[in-house]
Parts: sequence; structure tokens; C-alpha cells
Amino acid sequence: MSAPAMHNAPVGPARPWYREPWPWILMALPFSAVVGSIATAWIAVVHNDPLVADNYYKEGLAINRDLDRDRAAAAAGYHADVMVSEDGSRVRLYLTGGAALPDSVRLRFMHPTRADWDRSVELKGRQTGWYEGQLDLPAAPRWRVDLENQARTWRIGGEWRPVDGAAKLEPRG
Repeated sequence: MSAPAMHNAPVGPARPWYREPWPWILMALPFSAVVGSIATAWIAVVHNDPLVADNYYKEGLAINRDLDRDRAAAAAGYHADVMVSEDGSRVRLYLTGGAALPDSVRLRFMHPTRADWDRSVELKGRQTGWYEGQLDLPAAPRWRVDLENQARTWRIGGEWRPVDGAAKLEPRG
């Protein structure tokens, strides 16, 4: 018997690694993790969290002063109805209660999550109980609204949703 004949099939030149699909498929997962990490770091650096207080102790002490202002408004019996034009450019307010109504009041609209959208406007008294002012209010579905006198001795507030129309402000607590 003779030994089986070996066939020497011609072998072409080896392909370089970067021409093969498997190294690219295996590198895709770690590469996507690196891209995701860079995107997460960029978001964390560019978009800081404005809801965290720098000095929470002082803000905690300020809460007690705010509660005193709420109690003063409740004792005086202040209530208000706030009406904002559809385009958010004018605001009217009807204030009741108190021994003597102030000549002007300060109305603040605070967005729940975007501090840069918060607005404050001084409203001048037009007739007994009625106040008006100009406003530049961004369109948002919900606002927290606070009303206080210029001396900041009392405060009333509430929540306003533009789809509901007028907001009712009452003493808290």
C-alpha cells in the first residue's frame, strides 16, 4: 500500500485582521460603553442640578420665617384670584381680606423644576382689591404661585394650571 497522496491546495495570502468581521463585532460593545460614559459625563457637567441647596441649614431656618408669614396671612384672612392672559403677558389679581389692602403686591410664578423660568412681577393697585401688571411667562403646564406684600410680612400661595383658568391663592398651613 502506498501512503495517501497529500494534496497541496494553494493557500492565498492571509487577510489582515481589520478585514475580518469578528474583531469589529467584539470591539463594538466596549466602544459603545466608552461613548456612553463620555456622554453621561458631559450631561453631568453641563446640566447641573439647581434643586440642591448649597446651604440647607439657612434654608431650613428660612422655612420658620415663611411659616410665620403664612400664619399672618391666615390671621388677616387674605385670599386672591389670579388671572393671566392667554399669551402670558398680563396678569390681574383680585385680593380680599386684611384690615387695609396694600398699594402694591409682589406675585411670583415658580416652575416646579426649572428655576430659570421663575418670574416675579410687582402688581400695582388699580381699584379696591384689583391689581395689574405686565408679565413674561413661558408656557408650562403647572406653576407654583406666591403672593406677598412689599414688606414681606404675609404670604399666600397656591398652584396654577393654565388650562384651569384662574388660580386661587390662600394661606398655607
